[in-house]
Amino acid sequence: MSSTVASGFADMTISPLAGKPAPKEMLIDPVRLEREYYERRPDLDEPSQLVSFGTSGHRGSPRHGSFTESHILAITQAICDYRKAHGTSGPLYMGKDTHALSGPAQRTALEVLAANGVETIIQRGDGVTPTPVVSRAILVHNRGRSDRFADGIVVTPSHNPPEDGGFKYNPTNGGPADTDVTHWIETRANALLQSQNVGVKRVTYAVAISADTTHQEDLALPYINDLRNVVDIDAIRAAGLELAADPLGGASVNYWEPINAVHKLEVAVVNPRIDPTFSFMTVDHDGAIRMDCSSPYAMARLVGLKDRYRVAFANDPDSDRHGIVTPSAGLMNPNHYLAVAISYLLTHRPGWPVTAAVGKTLVSSSLIDRVVDKAGRRLSEMPVGFKWFAPGLFDGSCCFAGEESAGASFLRRDGSVWTTDKDGLIMDLLAAEITACTGRDPGEHYRALAAEFGTAYYTRIDAPATPEQKAKLERLSAESVTAPTLAGEPIVAKLTRAPGNGAPFGGLKIVTGSGWFAARPSGTEAVYKVYAESFKDEQHLQAIVDEAQQIVSGA
Repeated sequence: MSSTVASGFADMTISPLAGKPAPKEMLIDPVRLEREYYERRPDLDEPSQLVSFGTSGHRGSPRHGSFTESHILAITQAICDYRKAHGTSGPLYMGKDTHALSGPAQRTALEVLAANGVETIIQRGDGVTPTPVVSRAILVHNRGRSDRFADGIVVTPSHNPPEDGGFKYNPTNGGPADTDVTHWIETRANALLQSQNVGVKRVTYAVAISADTTHQEDLALPYINDLRNVVDIDAIRAAGLELAADPLGGASVNYWEPINAVHKLEVAVVNPRIDPTFSFMTVDHDGAIRMDCSSPYAMARLVGLKDRYRVAFANDPDSDRHGIVTPSAGLMNPNHYLAVAISYLLTHRPGWPVTAAVGKTLVSSSLIDRVVDKAGRRLSEMPVGFKWFAPGLFDGSCCFAGEESAGASFLRRDGSVWTTDKDGLIMDLLAAEITACTGRDPGEHYRALAAEFGTAYYTRIDAPATPEQKAKLERLSAESVTAPTLAGEPIVAKLTRAPGNGAPFGGLKIVTGSGWFAARPSGTEAVYKVYAESFKDEQHLQAIVDEAQQIVSGA
């Protein structure tokens, strides 16, 4: 069992198409999808078609009535109302990725923002913008201010399939909106939907794009110039490494060549195509097209090039996640790379405050705990969702924050905030920096960590779940687990709240001396997720998974 996502407990069959080029019959019809976006109206008696902010914004598809023009009109008006109610009067930075629905949704949003008199900054030339670029822009604008704070919107469903759309809000701290914010916006947006959006202010797109409040700027170059302040670009350049990037058809596609030009690097872009059908992708584990840069199936093309480059990397469509490929390891397990990155950064960032904590989600590998403990640093274990790390990154009390799903960010070299949202590009460049400064690639560093701390056998399993099943899992309590042992070892902790901040994480984690499992409903998909890890062997991991299945099934 590996770190790759399986389809469920009972049936872990991998699709026969997994890792192979997507067949033509799987591809979406972007014109038809856009038409459905404009024409379909959500069924307001169906809960799945209401606005719902999961761990990363509202996601859905016109095919299911869950992502339509009606939704974006309502959400954008709700954001305008939220800004007004909370005194946010500065510019709103809006980016989009390359999904087929992101352009139409951004145009809809701009029509509402302009009608509400919101100063809006978008990438010039109808360009695409990575999530971390929006986060950084918000923070740079707000630095040293006492009023007219900026916030942002990113139109993206992240790594979701081509037929999906997504819409997320980043408030004035630059990170993903916290639950109190998303609840406010979600409640207001659904009230607008229920009233047929009669409370939505709107102008035509022609009026919106030419409005005095709409500004088209180059958001890319300021971010690219600033990279030297978060990653040791000089060391990468001096090492002359052969590097490669695959944007997976996403928003980073227009960043690598300017990065090369500005910083005099030689990163080969092995796939420069933008195609809303994502026809160049290899199929993911479950037979779907999914731009998941942590999946060996979706990353099969880049993994095939592993011996041609010292380090290769990829990002998802909004570039907040990373996938690292090395000759020594192939595609690295995200947990392995997080542990390597933390180990390296804690010894190569003298400008960081020694009191700053390392943040991880409570479903990330315990190898990270061991690395942080050896370094004499404080670990902050948080619920799933990068929003929990935003305050610590913002004030510098957290120097690094990472998720098991291949998302992370860290402080500038001087110890000040870089982004409060995930940044896949700096994690890519960090892999190059590690290799340049140590002479060993991240895969080789992981082998050294495993030799020192033990090999971590880790898996994540996704199983289909109805809303009722997800709600039941969310209510699981520590008392519901009566067994004294897990996989033959005494249980030492039963957690329903994250140790780092005491917040409930909507699931259950059971810990023993050499293993653990956690179960939680997904915040963005109709599945529940089970994570498990053993520091013994694959057999022990399987025993943990089997017993986790019994506990969850009996909930």
